[in-house]
Amino acid sequence: MGNIVAIVGRPNVGKSTLFNRLTESRHAIVDELSGVTRDRHYGICDWNGMAFSVIDTGGYVIGSEDVFEGEIRKQVALAIDEANLILFVVDVTDGIHEFDEVVARLLRKSNKKVLVVVNKVDNSERHQMIADFYALGLGELYPISSASGAGTGELLDEAVQHLNPEKILDKEEERLPKFAIIGRPNVGKSSLLNALVGENRNIVTPVSGTTRDTIHTRYQSFGHDFILVDTAGVRKKGKVHEDLEFYSVMRSIRAIETSDVCLLLIDATVGFESQDLNIFHLAEKNHKGVVILVNKWDLIEKDNQTTKLYEKQIKEKIAPFRDVPILFISTLSKQRLLKALETAVQVYQNRIQNIATRRLNDIMLPVLENNPPPAYKGKYIKIKFVTQLPTHAPSFAFYCNLPQYIKEPYKRFVENKMREFFDFTGVPLLLFFRQK
Repeated sequence: MGNIVAIVGRPNVGKSTLFNRLTESRHAIVDELSGVTRDRHYGICDWNGMAFSVIDTGGYVIGSEDVFEGEIRKQVALAIDEANLILFVVDVTDGIHEFDEVVARLLRKSNKKVLVVVNKVDNSERHQMIADFYALGLGELYPISSASGAGTGELLDEAVQHLNPEKILDKEEERLPKFAIIGRPNVGKSSLLNALVGENRNIVTPVSGTTRDTIHTRYQSFGHDFILVDTAGVRKKGKVHEDLEFYSVMRSIRAIETSDVCLLLIDATVGFESQDLNIFHLAEKNHKGVVILVNKWDLIEKDNQTTKLYEKQIKEKIAPFRDVPILFISTLSKQRLLKALETAVQVYQNRIQNIATRRLNDIMLPVLENNPPPAYKGKYIKIKFVTQLPTHAPSFAFYCNLPQYIKEPYKRFVENKMREFFDFTGVPLLLFFRQK
């Protein structure tokens, strides 16, 4: 099971700066969602060989203190519900703020591990001020400067001690392909799973006061044998939150990290929206196979061009990773559901294929010799050898004399040629150019 670390706290304490520091990024990874007042950031942090997802729950709201406190509670409650570990960020220059106490009260009631991160500790004078935050009653303090990075190593050393993935499948099932049904709320994920397994039931059972994980259902029909990773559950009335976009991203992260192929379900009557694109990029960044399923296609008025136009619009939005299968289905009439499963299985096979080094070189080297990288300052680049790396996702190393001068457009050209000669439909590729 994937690990999620949530960064919580009141506004303007440096949460986003810490997020960028942990994920080694310099900008928001997720664009601002339509209709949402705050950015939601998510990314991957890799520390000492352990990779985990990081969620920035920060944000501001314009309004009265009551509205402010309500937003804080909603964000922190979501983080508590889904995350494995909470990083509670406070500002040493302000001391304990009243909204810090609001967050601390919620965290003390949870059973989650909380690390109190005292930010902006840039000098020895400020270091002497951190002791005040013991009054929050949340245990040990971790002084850092998210701007300079001071103290973040010690923080991460402690954080990874609390991130032990749980075993959720038996040994036989661990070897089976895992397909995750992901997407925005109300696009038909529950209906799709019910149609596939032939039962009308709530797949996810929420348990009060605990983290609700994804549920794995073994599918054995029509010659297929794989695990469906379900994210389509319902929640108890007291656990329902209005902020569905943020909640769906956190839930999708869990499903994506445990899967081999993601079935991204979208609503044909609504179209491919920004939140669909965010979830698509989640799967792409995690190097998972992707199949896009356009549900409720039976509700669309169609002519002989409708399918082509719809597919074109989607591929324009997901560029440059366009080599993704798009199927138009209906969970209600069970239209093309078997085709969707067959496509997911094919994408899985594409993802695990191993191409012999000799075949790679026989096919790719002549292409690259005829289309070499552009010369840089009079220096010519020659690619001499290519091999597939033994990684969980398709990765290829191209050995050349001057890898530092190969630019992004040429990398995209090489990837397109790889896809032209080998079937990697639905699978993100990782290309590395190394010194020969």
